[in-house]
Order: sequence, then C-alpha cells, then structure tokens
Amino acid sequence: MPATFTKSALMLSLLLGLGQAHAADVDALAAAHGIPHPAVIAHRGASFDAPESTAASYKLARDLGADYLEMDLQRSKDGVLFALHDNNLQRTTDVASKFPDRKDSPANAFTMAELKTLDAGSWYNKAYPDRARASYAGLKILTLDEIIDIAQANAQHKPGLYIETKEPQLFPGIEKDLKEKLQDRGWLSPAGSKLAKSELGVGQGKGKVILQTFEKNSLELLQKEMPQVPKILLLWVGEGSIEPKSKVTFAESGEKDKNAFYGKQEPKSEAEFKQWIDYAKAQGAIGTGPSAKLSHGGDQSYSDLVQPWMNKYTHDQGLLVHVYTVDEPVDFEKVMAAGVDGIFTNRASELLKFYKRPAAASVDQLLKNNGY
Repeated sequence: MPATFTKSALMLSLLLGLGQAHAADVDALAAAHGIPHPAVIAHRGASFDAPESTAASYKLARDLGADYLEMDLQRSKDGVLFALHDNNLQRTTDVASKFPDRKDSPANAFTMAELKTLDAGSWYNKAYPDRARASYAGLKILTLDEIIDIAQANAQHKPGLYIETKEPQLFPGIEKDLKEKLQDRGWLSPAGSKLAKSELGVGQGKGKVILQTFEKNSLELLQKEMPQVPKILLLWVGEGSIEPKSKVTFAESGEKDKNAFYGKQEPKSEAEFKQWIDYAKAQGAIGTGPSAKLSHGGDQSYSDLVQPWMNKYTHDQGLLVHVYTVDEPVDFEKVMAAGVDGIFTNRASELLKFYKRPAAASVDQLLKNNGY
C-alpha cells in the first residue's frame, strides 16, 4: 500500500471521527435543552396544506407528528394574545369587506371579538385552488389559548410551542403577558415535574416551549421574564440584523425579484456574522434561527446564513441552528449537510418523511379526521 494512500486513509478516518464526535456533541446539546434533534418546526402549522395559523393548519401539524407548532404572536386592542404573521389583515382575511373603513389598520387596532368575525381561510382557497377545501372557508384567527388547547388535544402526540414575538415594539410588555399566559396554562412547569417527564411528546418536556425573536430588546426581555425557557435569536441580512456587505438597496439594484436580491446579500464580514452569534449567547439564547437561500428561489428564499463555517462557529459557541423556511427535499438535504439542527417548514409532512418519521396517515386523511 503506497504511503500517500495510508496517510489519506488516516486523515479521512480522523475527519470522519471528528464529524461523528461533533454530531454527538450537538445531539447532547439539543438533549440538554429537551429539544428533538433534528427538530421539525411546523411554520404557522402545516401551512402548505391548510390556511396558515388556523385550527386546520395546527391540528394537521400536530397529528402529522411535528415537534413544534410555530406562531407569530400579536396582542389585540383589548389585550388578548393571538397568532398572525402580518401586521395588516388584508392578505389572509376578509377585513376589506367586513371593516372597509379600517382595512388598512394594523391587527392590534381590533378587539379580539372583531378579529373573530373575520374569515381567515377563504383567501387560501383562492390562492391555492389545487389544495382548496370548502371547509377552510370561515376559519378563524386563533388565540394563544386556542393553540395551546390544540397542542394538548392529541393523546398520542403533544407538540411543543415555538413562539415568536412579532414586531414586539408594537406590543410593549408582550414578553410579560406571554409569561403569565404560559404560566397560567402550566407550560412553564419545572423540568423535573411529573408533567415534564411524560413520554407523550415534546409538548410535556423541558423544551416544550421555545421563544424566538429578531429583536435584540425582545430577546433581553424574554430572558428577563423566562430565563429557564430556551430562546432563539432569528437572523437575516438587512436592517435591524446582520449588516450587509453591499449598501445597494433593492430599489437601486435593478433586480425585479425581491427574494433574488435578498439571496445575493451577504454579511459585511465574517466578524459581523460572528458578533451576532456571540450576542445571542451572551443574552442567554440556546441557538439561532438563520435564513436560507433556496435552490429554486421563491418568496421564502433569503441570504444563505447556514453555510458550514457559520454553523460550525455557532456550534462551537454551544448554540443550536434552526433554519427558516425550507420546504423541498433538495433543500432539506442541503441544509442538513451544512450542519443545521432543525428546520422551520410549511411542509411538515415532507420533512417528517425526509427524517424517516412519516405520519401514520396521509395529509388528506388527517384533515378529514379533523373535519376538514
């Protein structure tokens, strides 16, 4: 056997050994926080197959076996916590016909009773006629209480909650409100309690709630209110987050597609990226939620913040990486190969198949089981 071959084989075995050791380290890190590894995070529920942030979407994600039900948290005019992504109601409800004079008002200008009059499902049937269901018409905006009820309702699988404080500057004190609600519902029970030791799923364990935010101030407030609850600092390249290398704006770029523009954005420097990781760790976060550049582009494709060196640096600081928002097997493969520890996805059914954890029943059957 040539000496060069022997050296190469030795180097390869060392690298493989290091890779396995690193994987074991990350597994142990996730396990220490009670977080499945890799984690399936159902982005606004199973929102490819049902209207986002509705009962149909969350019940489907739960019954598929997703580890977490993900949501964007807002607060109504009368102080009720509810799930909605957009600040404005027009994309996903019939606010323009129900409240024509207030259609441009932010969601938090409405009381919960007013929000409950809106149809949050019919828009989906128009947008995705191939996946439309008559039963989606009339679906309602959900309160946090209602989502907790959904998470707890399946005796075989109880997913955790992955909660984002959405534009928290619009909702002063929302971090404290969230703590009080989770406490009232028993979701901040100590890790050693009988409830936490249940084998039914993530939703009864130490990592049953994960808190996420793009905002530094909100991360600090969440840490102050709930120091024992795992937290994720969400990352992207742009204003309020990682400073970009290029100062050219979208309007100046000549790009016709905004997401193609985002996809070309890079951190100003390696040091600029690292300082955000260091900040997350210093503020008590247990991981980061970076964006991904998707193979086929689209409106979920942003800067590539899950390059192997980025994930390695994050892991070296003792932090996990949960990437958003990935729906295609080609991209599941790509981000997992780069070293991520969990994926935000609209297609929980497909990600579960990719992880060799397929649901016992089809999407269609599970929707029917829930009356949709």
